Amino acid sequence: MTSKKLTNFIILLILSASLFFAYNFVADKQKVLASTNNKLNVEVFKTPSCGCCYGYVLFLEKEKFNVKQTDMRSLHSIKKKYNIPIEMQSCHTTIMGKYFIEGHVPLQAVNKLLKEQPDIDGIALPGMPIGTPGMPGEKEEPYVIYQLIDGKFSVFMTI
Repeated sequence: MTSKKLTNFIILLILSASLFFAYNFVADKQKVLASTNNKLNVEVFKTPSCGCCYGYVLFLEKEKFNVKQTDMRSLHSIKKKYNIPIEMQSCHTTIMGKYFIEGHVPLQAVNKLLKEQPDIDGIALPGMPIGTPGMPGEKEEPYVIYQLIDGKFSVFMTI
């Protein structure tokens, strides 16, 4: 290789490497901006003294949701507003976009809801099952998450 060809090769190699790194930096920057801008604002309605509800808030924050906590003496008005029947209720209600999330629903179900965006009012995991986000202990049995439409419910998924 002549020195002119070698110089041109080195310049081309340096330019190619520079373009490669610049492109990857821009791509990563766009991903970071997209993930920052896509944080979903959620509101958790709970009673001020419930520790497991606060645990669910911490879980949502860890999963990068922007969480607003609204403490209420009674959640009756929220359950009524969203038409959540007694047998589907839990200790807190979360509002995510156009959906409600009732109780300690695991991230897998929340992600499915947000990804598929079905024509439902929300999802619920009744009661306070051991091992769910915000609840201590190890999972002892499958979690059955229900979907609700106008107060009527059917199975959304089992985890």
